[in-house]
Amino acid sequence: MTWWRTHGRTRALVTRYVLLLVVLAISVGPLLWQFFSSLKGPQDALYGSSATFFPANPTFAAYQTVFEQVPMGMYIRNSLIMCLLTVFSQVVFPTLAGYMLSRQGWRGRGVFYWVLIISMMFPFESIMVSLYTQITDLGLDDSFIGVWLPGAIAAVNVLITRAAFSAVPNEVEDAAMLDGAGEVRRFWKIYLPAARGAMVVVVINSFIAAWDDFLWPFIVLRSEELYTLSLGLSRLASSSLSYDPRVTMAGSIIAIVPILVLFVALQRYFFKGVESGAVK
Repeated sequence: MTWWRTHGRTRALVTRYVLLLVVLAISVGPLLWQFFSSLKGPQDALYGSSATFFPANPTFAAYQTVFEQVPMGMYIRNSLIMCLLTVFSQVVFPTLAGYMLSRQGWRGRGVFYWVLIISMMFPFESIMVSLYTQITDLGLDDSFIGVWLPGAIAAVNVLITRAAFSAVPNEVEDAAMLDGAGEVRRFWKIYLPAARGAMVVVVINSFIAAWDDFLWPFIVLRSEELYTLSLGLSRLASSSLSYDPRVTMAGSIIAIVPILVLFVALQRYFFKGVESGAVK
């Protein structure tokens, strides 16, 4: 105890790592339990006192059953189409809108900014019925466009890109103007590189939101050939199929893989943030 009291730096380091391990166990532990449970066979208990964390005889039978019970290839393809549409619109339009909001001297800028802020106060459930009515009136129900259109632009992404563009020093733009750079060239050569970190955040958040979305596709889509992965996986727990929690967990693990791949591929840009751009 005397050594522990006299080595304050070591104590702080040990405490820090203990807290990090606790956070890691809380955040990653359920995912690991779900993965190992999906590898268990019928002879391995999932719950109760006889259940173990690791499978005694690992097997991929649950994953094979997933692909046998539901058309996973079609569901994954549909989800990727929705994600590509959403990521494209969430990157292009909020980037342009964020750049315009970061520019000074045009009338109505403040009003537009506060309209965006106010729009974020209303939960999706409060406008869900009116959105569905509009989509139906436009004849877009039971279609990819009907699922994509209401979420094509998110106000929070406009504010994220606006903050990144606003962080660019005015001196940098003034120097570019003195060199004869026009508006488009300044936007392409200065502002876009400076906002690369923010745009990566938008890409990751948009992809996850579109990939995991269940409620709105459930409301709009009726044809199974248009089902996204989240809708398709819900069939694994339906009464028409023999329910097995191992199979459901295997389907959930399959759904997580693309998100993990995307994050691993973009984590370098994600953590570097706007400092990785042209302004240093």
